[in-house]
Amino acid sequence: MALNTVDARGRACPEPVVLTRKALEQYPQGVQVLLDNATSRDNVRRFAESRNYKVALSEQGEDFVLTITK
Repeated sequence: MALNTVDARGRACPEPVVLTRKALEQYPQGVQVLLDNATSRDNVRRFAESRNYKVALSEQGEDFVLTITK
């Protein structure tokens, strides 16, 4: 299953969390979020886990990829 992608690189908190929340409202099965800083990574992970999503983290170069699924 291909997940929709949220590109939140270059955005300051809380914007990545807001973008992730909106994407999950539209795609409740899950999304993939691209981030470029550790603070956003941690905040988006906490948000998703607080909504009972599973979060898998990988790194692509200097970017973080969070795969958020039910």
